[in-house]
Parts: sequence; C-alpha cells; structure tokens
Amino acid sequence: MKRSQFQLEGKIRWLEMLKSDVELVESSGVSLDSLRTKAAEVLVQFATLNTAETQSTNLKKAKKRKKAQNSDSNNLSKNLFETYRNTEDNLTRCAISYLLKNSCKINEKEEDSKKFAQRRRKVEIQIERLKEQLETRIPKGRDLTDTKWLETLFTATHNVPTNEAEAKSWQDSLLRQSSKVPFPVAYESNEDMTWFKNQFGRICVKFNGLSEHSFQVYCDSRQLHWFQRFLEDQQIKKNSKNQHSSSLFTLRSGRIAWQEEEGKGDPWNLHHLTLYCTVDTRLWTAEGTKLVIEEKAEDIAKIITQTKDKGDLNEKQLAHIKRKNSTLARIHNPFPRPTKALYKGQSHILVGVSLGLEKPATLAVVNAVTGEVITYRNIKQLLGENYKLLNRQRQQKQALSHKRKIAQTLAAPNHFGESELGEYIDRLLAKEIIAIALNYFAGSIVLPKLGDMREQVQSEVQAKAEQKSDLIEVQKQYAKQYRVSVYQWSYSRLMANIHSSAAKAGIVIEESKQPIRGSPQEKAKELAIAAYHSRKIN
Repeated sequence: MKRSQFQLEGKIRWLEMLKSDVELVESSGVSLDSLRTKAAEVLVQFATLNTAETQSTNLKKAKKRKKAQNSDSNNLSKNLFETYRNTEDNLTRCAISYLLKNSCKINEKEEDSKKFAQRRRKVEIQIERLKEQLETRIPKGRDLTDTKWLETLFTATHNVPTNEAEAKSWQDSLLRQSSKVPFPVAYESNEDMTWFKNQFGRICVKFNGLSEHSFQVYCDSRQLHWFQRFLEDQQIKKNSKNQHSSSLFTLRSGRIAWQEEEGKGDPWNLHHLTLYCTVDTRLWTAEGTKLVIEEKAEDIAKIITQTKDKGDLNEKQLAHIKRKNSTLARIHNPFPRPTKALYKGQSHILVGVSLGLEKPATLAVVNAVTGEVITYRNIKQLLGENYKLLNRQRQQKQALSHKRKIAQTLAAPNHFGESELGEYIDRLLAKEIIAIALNYFAGSIVLPKLGDMREQVQSEVQAKAEQKSDLIEVQKQYAKQYRVSVYQWSYSRLMANIHSSAAKAGIVIEESKQPIRGSPQEKAKELAIAAYHSRKIN
C-alpha cells in the first residue's frame, strides 16, 4: 500500500505538470519558440552537470561506465523533477514541463492534440485505478459477532434503497462470508518469542504482549529439531550473559494465526492456533554461519564507515557507532553448530526451468560452455507417479469455477475453498528439480522473470489459436475455451517453493527473461544459456 501510495502521489504530480504546448504558452506568457529556447538553456545546464558527474564516476569506477551512461537520462529526469518542485519561476517550470513530456528533448514538430489528449487520459486512468486499488486494500475488520451483518439486514428490511449502488452494497454485505477468527499476529523480531520447557519437558513459547500466557508446541517429528534449535540458541545467549548476537539465531521471525475448523462448540475449543516460523537454513551449520557472519560484518563495517565520513558526529551518531561495534564483536562469537561441507556445483552446469500454461514446468540441464543439453525433463517426468495429481487439480479447478459462475448468476455466496493439492504439487516439483540439480552438480538454477509471464502465456494461447484458424473470431473463441480447459498455475508459488528448497541445498538461484517462441524444452535451454552469458557480461 505504501508503494502504491507513492506511485499515486507521483502520478498526480505528473498530471499537474503534463500540459499541452498551447497550455504551456498561455501559462508562461511567451511564444512557443521562446519556450523552446528556455527549455534548451535548462537542458544544456543540466546535461553539462550530469556529464561532469558521469565523468567523475567513470574515473573512479571504470567497470561501471556503461551502466553510468545508461542512467544519464534517468538522472536528468530526476534532477528536472526536483528543480520543478524547488523553483518558483513560472517560465522555468513551463520549460521543465516541456522537456519532461518530450523525453528531455526539444521537439521541433507541431504537437498532435489527439495523441496528447490520449496520453493525458492514460495518466488519469492510471490515477483512478491506483485510487481504487488503495481503497479496496484498506483492511476491513472481521465481523466476529455478526453485528454488521445484522445491522445491514435490519436496514435492508426496513428501508428502500435510494439507488442501485446502495442496493448492491447491501446485497454484497449480506452475501459476504466473513472469517470467524481474528487476524494473524506477526512477530518480526526473533526475540519477541521466548522459548522454554515446562515441568513435563515439552517445549513452550511466550510472545511479547501475551507474556501471561504460555503455549505448548505440538508438531511432527520432522519439525521438532527446529524448535529444539530455537530453545538452544536462546539458552546459550542467556547463559553467556549476552555475549552472543541474536542476529545469528536460526529463527528469524514468526506469525501466530487461528486455523479454522468446522463443527459445533466454542470458537476457542473448535479452532486452534498455528505458529509459522521463518528460518535461515544457512545458520544450521558452522560453514553456513560463517558465510552469514561475513555478510553481516561487511554491512556493519559499511554503515560505520559511512557514518564516520559525515564528520562532526553528535551524541546519537556516536552511540549508534558504539552499538554497531558491539554488534560486530558479538557476531564473531558464533553459536556452536554442527559441521557440514557446503555444496559446490560446477559453474558452467545450469538447470533452466521454463514455465508455461499447458505444461507448468519444463527442465533442461545445460552445459553453458559447449551449449549442449545434458538432459531434459518434462512435467510428466518430473512428477512421475504423481502426474495424475496434476489432472485431478485441473478438474477441481474447473469444477470450482463452474460452481462459482452459477453462484454469481444466482447472486449467492461464491467463496468456495480450494484444497492444498496445488501447493503439494509445487513441493513435489521443487523437490525433484533440486534433486536433479544435485545429481548433475549444477552451479545454479535459472528461473524466468515473473514480470514476463503474462506476455508468455498470452503468446502461447495466441499461437495455438492462430494454428487453429485464420479467422479472428474463431481465434478469439478458441483462445477463450483454451484458457478455461487448462489450469492457470500459480507460478509465484512454484518459484517460492523452488527458492526455499534451493536455499536449503545451497544452490544459487538466477533469473533471466524467458524466450517467447519455441518449445518448452527450447525455452528452458535458452533460459540457462542467456543467464550464463549475462553472468559473464556482469
């Protein structure tokens, strides 16, 4: 929401600045030629300043010369925006507006009024959409006692709606099925949770703000060693009188939430609490902890150096440096950890994973030096005996979509819960991808950038539609039916599972742009090769 709010404020400021040539001439009180002359003067002034900065940067960092040149236009636009906000001269403001709307150039051609109107309307639509998104994302409290629902029912039965919008709001409120449990509570700091053992030897936890209550941990044997580690870390830190740093705790953060269950009875007896923990898997071994210490020590040293470079430090800044030095000393006193050799793969062996609509994941193990493919794996080979689960998930998705459409037609509640089968399939895929990478000693796994997936899926559907018929109407109808027949996979969820599994195994994850054309196998191969060449350039 904060990011969207910044975008909205920026769009509003840009809309205020975005004026046609006629409006700029009227506002400045000079002719269009005089305005262009003033804009050229401003452009020369800032271009000279930007060039001087770039040259000094190039002398210090020769390797980043190309990057500095590519950022010239961005720096120029940023400087123009700042000058526009700080200056009060109307002519300078109009000249800057003229430059910004023409990509920081002098446009000698006459402005097309229709294209400008369309451009301005596009910004207005973006502002309207951002406002709608912000309004819909405002958290709405859960109606745990059905008070709002009863109030709406009383209003709807004793009053006549003034318009269709009011009637629709009443209907939405009555049909909305609110959750019967409170919102989750997040604990961003690992010291907000206190671990201990009760008289029965069971691991328990207390939370800041709920210290009068203690909770026993019930978990599977597969998770028990994690909670034992959380308890050991806090006990070691306490016994050493804070000579260890909590920044090296295996536990990083936690979240406590209610898990809804069906049945009758009191809510606190029917539902149960679930604790979600985030861990840094590198801190499980001594070798991984050493890597974390090096990263944190480098960051702390950089902060201390930057603070000292300011000069004439006040008391708060001196205290800040003292705390950082204390932290730096404590992180070099690591917790006792078991020893396990870190995974070392071959840097020229890459595993490319392409994503698609009909085939969610396709894998290619590539030798990037020779460009040869060592092996391919399609979705059926990756899942093996569990491939039937993919078809079952697609059938469930289609059935729920059909039920939802009928419910929407009848103006009935349409919130149908889905099973966790899709997430289970993602875990199976991630596990198999990591196993293949380890088997071939791959140096990294290359995943496509999710920002391109919408275009990828659209191009895949369009290509199939064009093969079906040459008629535009037939292509549109086929594309619509095809989208319904195949399952639109949650690519972000799949990639999150791959990231998590790769972090546990110590395999590096790289990202590259997935090609638009070609088979899934070719896309996976080109994805890996492109990442390798990009690595060499960088």
